[in-house]
Amino acid sequence: MDQNMADLFGKMNEFQQKMQAAKDSLGKLEITSEVGGGMVKVTANGNKQIVSIKLEKDIIDPSDPDMLEDLLIAGVNKALAEAERASAEKMQEVTRNMLPGGGLPGMDLSKFGL
Repeated sequence: MDQNMADLFGKMNEFQQKMQAAKDSLGKLEITSEVGGGMVKVTANGNKQIVSIKLEKDIIDPSDPDMLEDLLIAGVNKALAEAERASAEKMQEVTRNMLPGGGLPGMDLSKFGL
């Protein structure tokens, strides 16, 4: 029984290290989304954080701030959705071989910030 517990703790430690490495690599991954025909570009990292917003000068119209606000919201939402997909794919790679059949059934890793 002691050997089984040692093996379990070893596997848990290995899993935690792989998860941390995956999270670190997600911080370096950048996803750029464009809206408004490329007039607004929003870049998010794999940790679902916005890292930059680029605006074409033509999109800035002081008489129509609502349009710019709408485009910013759309760009941020699109970038975050794409970052979420990239993050989920990376986590699936990490967990694929942890259990027979791949993955961790029923475990939502987003609750752990992953």
